[in-house]
Amino acid sequence: MVFHERYKEVYASDPAAAAGRLDPMVEELAQSFPFVEPRPATDDDVLLVHTPGHLERVKKRPHTYEVALLAVGGAILASDLAMRGEKAFGLLRPPGHHASPDSSWGFCWFNNIAVAVERLRRRGLITRALIIDIDLHYGDGTANIFAGVPEVTYHHVEGISRERFLRDLELTCRGEFDLVAISAGFDRHEADWGRLLKTEDYEAAGKIIGTFARQKCRGRVFAVLEGGYNSDVLGKNALALLKGLEQG
Repeated sequence: MVFHERYKEVYASDPAAAAGRLDPMVEELAQSFPFVEPRPATDDDVLLVHTPGHLERVKKRPHTYEVALLAVGGAILASDLAMRGEKAFGLLRPPGHHASPDSSWGFCWFNNIAVAVERLRRRGLITRALIIDIDLHYGDGTANIFAGVPEVTYHHVEGISRERFLRDLELTCRGEFDLVAISAGFDRHEADWGRLLKTEDYEAAGKIIGTFARQKCRGRVFAVLEGGYNSDVLGKNALALLKGLEQG
């Protein structure tokens, strides 16, 4: 579990940065997993997927910039752990999948998962990566960043029912990849904005992805937190996903 105490800070005036929003999740997951602390990413890391202009705009918000660099650093550490065969989850804030090369919205600033994946790719540690987004919302930023990169496949899981969601996920987990990265948003839960999935569905999703990663990617899989705004169930849903990954 990749976590830094600064992720709890109120760095912006949006739901993802609300005071106390991560406390129940941290408490829930600390009972089951060891926690490791990341270092901040560098500007050079950010520039792997973002323009200098976007970086400079975020720098004008010094507090947000500092925490956002730590979030990118958390995703990088999670990806490095995955490359060593350890399943890792970035319990981080701010989220990132709505951050495009030269813009961001939806409570995001830098695209955490995109930086982590691109860093491994640029270093020649992976050739092909699959990014699976289970958030309620389409990760337009991630899709934009990798639109011209055939070696990286981005898929936002769709489905108007629980069954269709899991079926779409099964169809996604095909092909040959070196790494699976999960944009782990939990706002599709029945007690969150999406009002669709049950907690056990996240465990089923984790098992599907974990099995695929073990069979095709030598077990290389990591996840980073995206959406999820009901703190009462956020930790339980993340725990379910991680249990599923371990079973896979």
